[in-house]
Amino acid sequence: MQRDGPGLLLRDINSGEDPQVQAVIAVLVETRPDIVVLQGFDYDHTSRAISAFNQALGKEGLDYLAYGYSGFPNTGMQTGLDMDGNGRRAEARDAQSYGRFSGQGGMAVLSRYPIVSGDVQEFTAMLWRDFPDALLPTVDGAPFPSEEAQAIQRLSTTGHWVVPVDVPDFGRIDLLTFHASPPVFDGPEDRNGRRNHDEIVFWLKYLDGAFGPSPSERFVLLGDFNQDADEGEGIKKAIQSILSDPRLQDPMPQSPGSAAIAGDPFDTVDWDDPLPGNMRVDYVLPSVDLRVVKTGVYWPDGAAGETAATASRHRLVWVDLAR
Repeated sequence: MQRDGPGLLLRDINSGEDPQVQAVIAVLVETRPDIVVLQGFDYDHTSRAISAFNQALGKEGLDYLAYGYSGFPNTGMQTGLDMDGNGRRAEARDAQSYGRFSGQGGMAVLSRYPIVSGDVQEFTAMLWRDFPDALLPTVDGAPFPSEEAQAIQRLSTTGHWVVPVDVPDFGRIDLLTFHASPPVFDGPEDRNGRRNHDEIVFWLKYLDGAFGPSPSERFVLLGDFNQDADEGEGIKKAIQSILSDPRLQDPMPQSPGSAAIAGDPFDTVDWDDPLPGNMRVDYVLPSVDLRVVKTGVYWPDGAAGETAATASRHRLVWVDLAR
């Protein structure tokens, strides 16, 4: 739910006629998540778009009006420098992360339960060069695209958030969420591939305590990792390490729709064929102390499947949890 200019998403939500907005509403009303992280949702300083979207959901009987969280993303935040090394400035790729305007394609957490806002942690402003063992890009041994650019380049494409939610009769659960850079659209320096790797590895270091106290139980790592463990481009060590980490469990959600289309029930995104094709890049990974009741990827067939495809190329990944 990102548009080409500021205010356009709000316009489309308020119109009540935008096909994609209506499709996203239909998917959420059908699946009725207690907590959902929206990716690629335009951010605005006054939260008018997310408020309007919540009101639209409320009209369909899905109430997130009381609780939610949306932080300022790195997407579209202009730097005044040439950040992609093409010799030009003030382009979408010269922002902290790709974006035609500040806030394009941010994130938002919607919840039926109270968010412990005072305990939210944001690591969005962390500089990439300050990240332990950062895989910063170089060309012929020199920082890419420049020393000046690397001095201000942030690690997070969109953001790295820890959002605690107080669930009645369950207790506090911490959402560890982010939207990583796609490991493509760069050159031999592999800037985006290296950034994707470090954005994923961030969570391992966070759980190790590298950035302060971290939860040891009742947490869920979820988001668009933009990385498949086996297929496509990118440095696979990061996602493979996450999926094999003993503190996390991978419930392997699947769908009949993906199985029918691609022959792989675990895919979560329907990209163009033959390349890059369908992959598993969206994950919901609970901590090992949580009991997984049921899982899935909302990828039906028929008319419902067409609605899901209109909502997004990425399909909604869901996990039901119990203590």
